[in-house]
Amino acid sequence: MLLAVYLVLAVTAFNNPKPTVSHCTKVIIDIADESTYGFLDAKEIKHILVRKNLYPMGRELKDVSIKKIEEILSASPFVNTAQCCKTNSGHVKITVTQRSPIVRVMSENGADYYIDENGGIMPNSRYTSDLIIVTGSVTKKFAQEYVSLLTKIIMGSDLWRNQIEQINVLPDLGIELVPRVGDHIVFLGYLPSSNEASQREKEVNEYVTEKLSRLEKFYRYGLSVAGWNKYSRIDVQYSNQIICKRHSDKDIVENLIKKEPVTVTEEQKKPETHSEETKPENKEEKKEPSVEVKKKDSSESKKKSSTEPKKKEPSDAKKKSSSESKKKESSDTKKKSSSESKKKDSSKDKKKKQA
Repeated sequence: MLLAVYLVLAVTAFNNPKPTVSHCTKVIIDIADESTYGFLDAKEIKHILVRKNLYPMGRELKDVSIKKIEEILSASPFVNTAQCCKTNSGHVKITVTQRSPIVRVMSENGADYYIDENGGIMPNSRYTSDLIIVTGSVTKKFAQEYVSLLTKIIMGSDLWRNQIEQINVLPDLGIELVPRVGDHIVFLGYLPSSNEASQREKEVNEYVTEKLSRLEKFYRYGLSVAGWNKYSRIDVQYSNQIICKRHSDKDIVENLIKKEPVTVTEEQKKPETHSEETKPENKEEKKEPSVEVKKKDSSESKKKSSTEPKKKEPSDAKKKSSSESKKKESSDTKKKSSSESKKKDSSKDKKKKQA
């Protein structure tokens, strides 16, 4: 019995050794993911404990309440878990894990806060990491119950985590996605609603996964060929189809109206090519030599000049001879006409005499 009592006392003393130092000589604060999230640092933890009169530095270890320190730190909106312990060497170690935000909400009513991976609300701070921003007509309830689920799915994919930079909530709760690459907006549609959290998470997950899968195929096989800036809006709300709206349709119509008087279509160009039989007369007139003629030419000379090709201008001697010959021809024709008229008159006189 004495041996048993000795062993019990020995084990108890070994498990609970007496501290060699009675006062706290050092406080060790360890913050997980301090460089990643940046909400908290050692100075902030110290400030919280000093404000609550719980900072252990210089105090007796027996007066340091580990439970109170953990409760105060866990109440911070940026702290996920907090653990505290004392050592025999007089050190107090505090280990803190931060809440991880997944989206920042900047609603049209002026609210500015974060949503963490558990759907909790975190106040705005100096945190400036590159998170997805939610804008528009979004309430805190809708952000916690629906936007957080949507953001989880987006952040779970390497493609969409790097592609989507903004989520806009329309007044009718329609969801728009703003991508980093491409001058367009993706209309995702309306997230399925449910009162039960588990059912809501399942339906939203299935809906969003199906829409993003179809959008990914359109990105790979559609926009990669047509061009990333061709469309201004891509609608994927309907099943088995994607509706696209061309980018800047109004500008295209205005440009067409402005260019209409000067542009020539292919059909308008066709009549310009004519065969030899259907050439317009005005083109032949342009080919005729421009020679000044003082007197009127005869009908025969006009026909010849219209059908004959261009010739070199005649010399002065030739011009004179041609003018003289024209004068002779005109005089001969006049003489013939006068002689014929005289004959007619004489025949008329003879007929009168006979009568």
